[in-house]
Formats: sequence, structure tokens, C-alpha cells
Amino acid sequence: MYKVIFTLVLAVASFMGLQAQEFQGMAVYESRTSTSDFKSRMEGNKNMTPDMQKRIEESMKKMFEKTFILNFNKTASIYKEEEKLEASTQGGGGFRMMSSFAGGGGTYYKNVKDKQYSNDKEFMGKEFLVKDSLTSLAWKMEAETRIIGGYTCYKATAIKKPSATDFRNMRPRKEDGDKKEGAKPADDKKTNFLDAVEVPKEIVITAWYTPEIPVSQGPEGYWGLPGLILEVNDGRTTILCSKVVLNPKDKVEIKAVTKGKVVSQKEYDEAVMKKMEEFREMNQGRGGREGGMQIRFGN
Repeated sequence: MYKVIFTLVLAVASFMGLQAQEFQGMAVYESRTSTSDFKSRMEGNKNMTPDMQKRIEESMKKMFEKTFILNFNKTASIYKEEEKLEASTQGGGGFRMMSSFAGGGGTYYKNVKDKQYSNDKEFMGKEFLVKDSLTSLAWKMEAETRIIGGYTCYKATAIKKPSATDFRNMRPRKEDGDKKEGAKPADDKKTNFLDAVEVPKEIVITAWYTPEIPVSQGPEGYWGLPGLILEVNDGRTTILCSKVVLNPKDKVEIKAVTKGKVVSQKEYDEAVMKKMEEFREMNQGRGGREGGMQIRFGN
């Protein structure tokens, strides 16, 4: 308890010290999502050759290992994937579609003072501008500490409802039905990707923040703590800060993007899920051979 109180006092004192200057900072984050559960399913599949498995693993690695840049000031920030001079993700249409929903996509702007955010996204050739209110997590402050990049960080946890349009939240669906006695085997375990995965109802978020950088900012949509969030984990995805630069010489204009059709988060999610359902039905009609979203699980 004393550590938590000290944290808040330190945050207030540091914040007051920044009022006299036009404060700005830059943080680099490495995002990694574990695919071990999918890998174990593939390894048990007799119909998948080592070459097929290797190609899928490489595609998933490109989808789920990314670098992001967060530019922030006292009230706002922009979060964007680092541009890389390399070819786009190879693979079927399904993998390309999934890649755009693996934690990237456009510029994520959030204003913690107004509690609003905007994110420009492209989906199926259409440009959207998602604008909505920031989600306020009920953070539980912990006394546990650790050092990240030379900064003393404090632990905080929260429960969050995961987004169904973020593929990092998907887990292989449990196949309890196949274990029942007398149950008929599936069609050689052939299944559409969307039928083989599920999204949990809630996930536990663990964040590490430092009051030494007293801004209520963090990667993606994370915010609401008395210090910059340097690491956040949801059980599968870890976003870790690898570099921080305070008051860089080259200032970045931190402002909301304006390009795209303005929609709410709910409207955008509904549009994506509708299109994904159409894609699933089309893929089933083709037997999964052309859509690129069919995978085989099991023996």
C-alpha cells in the first residue's frame, strides 16, 4: 500500500515538473503473439507436410511479430506500425486478411483528456475511420515492481472483453464432441478456419507502468494508469517497450487522422464480421481450396 501511495505522489510531482515545457516522448514497442497452440495442432496433423507447416508458421510469424512506434505528449498519442522495406505477407487471401487484423492497421490516435480515439483502417478495399470513446479498464493497482529499460515499473491488472475482430484473440476451438463415445469423426478434420477458432469471453490484462514518465498513455488502446505503460500482456500477446526517448529533437505532430468513412467501433466490427461470414460461406462452397482459410486440425 505504501508503495502505491508513493507511486501516486511521484507521478504528481513529475507531472508538475513537466508543465513548464512542451513535453513529448517516443517509445518503441515489440508486439509478439504466441502461436504455440496452433503449432501443436499442426504437428499432430498427418495430412500436413513439413513444408506446408513451415510456410504457415512463417506467415503467422509475420502476422504476429510487429514493431510499433508510440509518439505521445501529456494528453494525446499516436501509435503506428513501423514501416519496413520488405514484401508484404505471402500466402492465401485468408492470411492476408488476417494479417490486417493482427494488431496493426493505420494510425491509432487517442486523447486521454477527451477520452476519445480514432483509427484509420482499410478493409476489403474500403477505408474506414473508427471514432469512439476510449474503453476505461478497472485497473487493480499492485505493489509488485520490476525494472524495464532502466525505469521502475509497477504492476496493474484488469479484466477485458476481447475484440472478435482482432485475430490475436482467437484460440483453437476445443473439440470435445470428437471425444464422445460413438461420435462420428469429422470429415477428415477438414474445417474452415473461422469454424476452428473461438474468442474467449474475457481475458486478464497485466500491465507494467512507470510513474517516472507521468503520462496516462500506452500501446494500442491501453491507458488510464499514472505513468507510461511499458509492457502489457493478455495471456497470448506481449507488447514490450524496447526504447524510450523523452523530448526528442525532431518533434512529431500528434493529431487525429481524418481519412476514411467515419464509423463507430460497433459499426466497424459488425461490417467486418458480416464480410467474414460471407467469406466463410463462400469458402465452404469452394471446399476451402481457393479461399485460403481452410486448415486441418488433428490426425
